[in-house]
Amino acid sequence: MTRPTTAVLLALCLACAAPALAAEGQAEGLAPRDLFALQYAADPEISANGREIAYVRVGYDVMTDKARRSIWLIDTANGEQSPLGGGPASQSNPRWSPVGDRLAFVSADENGRAQLWVRWLASRASAKVADLPSAPGDIAWSPDGRTIAFSMLVEAPPAKLGAPIAKPEGAKWAEPLKIIDQVHYREDGEGYLRPGNRQLFTVAADGGAPLQLTSGAFDAAGAMSWTPDGRSLVFAANREKNWELDPLAARIWSLDIASRQLTPLTNPRGPAAEPVVSPDGRQIAWVGFDDRGRGYENAQLWLMNRDGSGLRSLTASLDRSVSRPRWAADGKSIFIAYGDRGVTKIARVSLSGHIDPVAAGLGGSEPDRPYNGGGYTLAAGSGAVAFTLGGAAHPSDVGLARAGAIRRLTNLNAGLFADKTLAKVEPLAATSSFDKRDIDAWIMTPPAFDQATKYPLILEIHGGPFAAYGPNFASELQLYAAAGYVVVYANPRGSTSYGEGFANLIDKNYPSQDYDDLMSVVDAAIAKGFVDPNNLFVTGGSGGGLLTAWIVGKTDRFRAAAAQKPVIDWTSEVLTVDLYAFMARYWFGKMPWQDPDFYWRRSPLSLVGNVTTPTLVMVGEEDHRTPPSEAEQFFQALKLRSVPTVLVRVPGASHEGLADRPSQEAAEAAAILAWFGRYRRS
Repeated sequence: MTRPTTAVLLALCLACAAPALAAEGQAEGLAPRDLFALQYAADPEISANGREIAYVRVGYDVMTDKARRSIWLIDTANGEQSPLGGGPASQSNPRWSPVGDRLAFVSADENGRAQLWVRWLASRASAKVADLPSAPGDIAWSPDGRTIAFSMLVEAPPAKLGAPIAKPEGAKWAEPLKIIDQVHYREDGEGYLRPGNRQLFTVAADGGAPLQLTSGAFDAAGAMSWTPDGRSLVFAANREKNWELDPLAARIWSLDIASRQLTPLTNPRGPAAEPVVSPDGRQIAWVGFDDRGRGYENAQLWLMNRDGSGLRSLTASLDRSVSRPRWAADGKSIFIAYGDRGVTKIARVSLSGHIDPVAAGLGGSEPDRPYNGGGYTLAAGSGAVAFTLGGAAHPSDVGLARAGAIRRLTNLNAGLFADKTLAKVEPLAATSSFDKRDIDAWIMTPPAFDQATKYPLILEIHGGPFAAYGPNFASELQLYAAAGYVVVYANPRGSTSYGEGFANLIDKNYPSQDYDDLMSVVDAAIAKGFVDPNNLFVTGGSGGGLLTAWIVGKTDRFRAAAAQKPVIDWTSEVLTVDLYAFMARYWFGKMPWQDPDFYWRRSPLSLVGNVTTPTLVMVGEEDHRTPPSEAEQFFQALKLRSVPTVLVRVPGASHEGLADRPSQEAAEAAAILAWFGRYRRS
């Protein structure tokens, strides 16, 4: 959706920020229009023999203002790349056949509907293997390469309540009533959901009618794993009686393809996910944790026999959350990914629990912010690992780890960055004033940085709150730095990748001393000597928006603030969020009507009477995670108190997709810089 005032707003904001832009002869940083030229790699899939990697290259179309996704192939021997081809339709989910002669993927057909396709590499021909009524999700090839399993929504009739009257022929009446009776009826990024459930299907790899394998009022989606004999599929699903109100009760199930019989293999003591069957079919590895009702738990790597017996954890001593298990070809070890102090790593875990590092520095798929993350796959036949290789100086590329050596196979932004000097990112040591705990932080300096100059500072706070930043590329923070600001970001208590204890310091206690952590990080930045202590600004999104609103209620040390997609009143938040069956239960332990004072004490709205800091409030109009009503009540409260404020609504944007469209990311950054520019001391 085009925003009518975006061009005007962007021009005005850039004019306001003009004094901070690089002068002639100075180093040039990232510019707003460069957002359209950024590219990054996602979903790298390496063939079993390790000779080829298929990955999704994500770029942006300046005419449609949207991401474009195409699958590319890399020859791992010489690094040569070639597009998969098949036209301009978006392509995703590349999955190699067992012997690497074909590639299954998802792409739109002539009617614009997402469909399941197969590409024959020898002939370079592609065919749609089925005419599907809904978009296919997860894809898994059978061991013999003859069948593809996938998940897909099976729609149910909409709920009815009463009988509508018949309208006269040709009459133009209002749309019929929309009756909602399911617990999970809307989702951020998806909006209001079509009634129905995701089920598992199979289809012949050379085309045919899809065969539905699961049914019932339960969802079956996520990673699937075939047994080596091709007779069963193993997957995770929550099929408990009250599954919608008990979101962390997923089990591992075994599905017999011939009889459709389902057998539970684990008990629902916590969520189970990502099952993978061993090469000999005798064991199953999966990730999950025991549900203890806390805000955060480490997902551990579990191993059990094929029938569910002999369950044991292989990573109980790691104190990090693991994901994406992959068996080595010999069945003697399992590869995993995990975050460690803001950096995503890959490791090999022996069946005795010994952990050996394989690669580090994986890059995520959110180039606007420096979140940790990333993906990888394992070439079972060769032991090579393909992964998204990130870094502070570039978005994710494709990397290859083989025999202890790391190769970077792509450099997608080499042309864009050739004549630019990006902001430099360095670690910043900080100690919390609350309990002297070490807090990891990073500091970004402008492209034309001069140690003798005093710079204004922006504190940028991550969301989650159970998430982590790291030394990763961040386009929006690069825009701030290019405008002449030092930018600092951190992982305060509650952040992941530091262990359960650190994350759960904010369990039923959020926000709290994370405020002290962040203020200590600002003090550490000022102590470097090049930050002007009278020119401080603060912003953040989601949990970072909440903390921004909390901060301006606790201190007036910041010249201005920008609270993006914030939580303002926890009572209204937990009853309007799309995750309402989860949030109140795990983040508070009580419902709002059971302890309203508890909710109020953690709400930034309780501090609004203290706010004097000029505060911009921003939210996407289709945000179902922190709904617009949260931002609006903060804006209106500040207006009632005559505190300088503006409300920025981003048309068509969801919570996770606030910066998905380059024009909106540019306009949002420009609006924040213009707001800060109003109050910045020269």
